[in-house]
Amino acid sequence: MRSDKENMIVRLTFDFSMSIINYSESLRDLRKFEMSSQIFRSGTSIGANIREAQNAESKADFIHKFKIAAKEADEVEYWLQLCEESKFYPNPTGMHEQLESIIKVISKIIATSKRK
Repeated sequence: MRSDKENMIVRLTFDFSMSIINYSESLRDLRKFEMSSQIFRSGTSIGANIREAQNAESKADFIHKFKIAAKEADEVEYWLQLCEESKFYPNPTGMHEQLESIIKVISKIIATSKRK
């Protein structure tokens, strides 16, 4: 299933992972190690699963990897919301918008893949 052409969801999730890395490092600088680790793991896992799906062995495997990515997106959304609402954490400015776009694309890809 792998293609050498530019893939929008691969690019979106890679860029989001870079934002996650930067934000989690800023949390580490503030000694917020637990939250930094949670956000880092779930946030970068989205793109890792999307990349893995590009080499899926079957359509079912492809959909499964995207579903895992969707679950990770939901998890990181939770952690980011906690940071937004807490006075003890810096606001993850712009990351929620990035994540919303990713969630919409992932949902659309899953739905379309199930129909085919």
